[in-house]
Amino acid sequence: MHTNSELQIELDWLKRWKLYSPDAVAIKDGETGVEYTYSDFYAFANAGSFVLSQKYSISKGDRVAILATNELEYVFLFFALQRLGAILVPINFRLTQREVDHIVSDCDPKLVIYQKEFQGLIDQIPGTAAKLLLQSADKESFASLIQQNKNQIVDYIAVETDPAMIIYTSGTTGAPKGAVITHRMIFWNSINTTLSLNITQSDCTVIFLPFFHTGGWHVLTTPFLHRGAKVVFLKKFDAEQILNLSAKEKATILFGVPTTMDMMAHSSTFSAVDLRSIRYAIVGGEPMPIELIKTWDKKGIPIRQGYGLTEFGPNVFSLHQNDAIRKIGSIGFPNFYIEAQVRDDEGKELGPDQVGELVLKGPMCMARYWKNEKATAETINNGWLHTGDLVKKDSEGFFYVVGRKKDMYKSGGENVYPPELEQVLRKMSGIRDVAVIGVPDPKWGEVGKAFIVLDPKLAKPIGESEIQAYCSQNLAKFKIPKYFKFLPDLPKGDSGKILKRQLRDL
Repeated sequence: MHTNSELQIELDWLKRWKLYSPDAVAIKDGETGVEYTYSDFYAFANAGSFVLSQKYSISKGDRVAILATNELEYVFLFFALQRLGAILVPINFRLTQREVDHIVSDCDPKLVIYQKEFQGLIDQIPGTAAKLLLQSADKESFASLIQQNKNQIVDYIAVETDPAMIIYTSGTTGAPKGAVITHRMIFWNSINTTLSLNITQSDCTVIFLPFFHTGGWHVLTTPFLHRGAKVVFLKKFDAEQILNLSAKEKATILFGVPTTMDMMAHSSTFSAVDLRSIRYAIVGGEPMPIELIKTWDKKGIPIRQGYGLTEFGPNVFSLHQNDAIRKIGSIGFPNFYIEAQVRDDEGKELGPDQVGELVLKGPMCMARYWKNEKATAETINNGWLHTGDLVKKDSEGFFYVVGRKKDMYKSGGENVYPPELEQVLRKMSGIRDVAVIGVPDPKWGEVGKAFIVLDPKLAKPIGESEIQAYCSQNLAKFKIPKYFKFLPDLPKGDSGKILKRQLRDL
């Protein structure tokens, strides 16, 4: 007879791969060339668990925040926390002090791990969390501590319903919300991704998306590690470096957003680099222009477009490469273990070519928003997650994203929510009212345009340069509007709500 524990899905992936193929390379630093096998990886994850539990008293349910670029020790930390049932909270290193402080206050970590270059941000954060350097040549650090404890073994105690990480997304009401990502969600996302992309142990990919982003972890990293494949990490996007590494490492799958795919296609390396090992590139964020699809196709690399979000998946839809041209703009079909519907405002399911909200159901749905019952209830209803995205489905069942219900736009693949920008701008002395919308941009896909009403009582009106400087102090660079337009007043409806449709017409 099976016990409940025996029915749990297998979560200790590294232990399995240490047994099956201990000498296979698991992860590699694309810049330094340092690489570790699955046997090494398992040892460092155990060492990290030992250090965190013994030296910092980290136990089940505790949060550990981290502010760092993509480092191998970052990956060790994630898998070390899993063994303890503790929770990783990645913090976007592009954020300002105000934004970092909000996340730290909200998740209340027991420990904050950081890179030395972010010392200034760490010195100012609120709370009483212990602090530890990720790497250091002359001071105690997570890297040095796990090297000293490589022979320790720690039992894996997390179960599938436990939170594994909290990923903060920009909030539609101003403040970022923490999506609680469970082990179950990560597991089923991996299963879906494996089925969709035919991932095997012989696969390899180069990852450049940052680890504060769900894409950095769950588009390819965790599915690849679940399958015993190889992942090469870079700290930032560099078109030529990614192309050269993909050739050198014989990468089999490439991931990007239209902006990065365009930059790679325009790189001086593109025409000469040998990418014959790549089966296809998977692209998310927004629809990829047909000419760019053709450019990559001529290179011998078919494009598979998809769709996902932090709160669900993130690998939710996938368009097969054979349909990339015929169904340009489509996100394809939902992945294997996902139910998807198009609903109207009353919750009724709509038919072909009718536009409505995309709602999703499946085991890769987030558990909740951290300490935010109201936002959770607004997003998840009877097991269905409401995405806020407007979509339609054609007669063949292919899905298309046609708009956003809540004005969110994507700039360079990053979600930007105008209410957060508006909230910050309204706090600036001299600004009476403001509204932000997303407008098309040839490089970033979309950028912000802020419509500003100044206080008429100002002796000396503030200018665009002063507003830019204020934004730079309070908003991450990708959130700062590119355009500013001054108006005597904003168009509003009878209820006082700003009519953004009229602003778009302007």
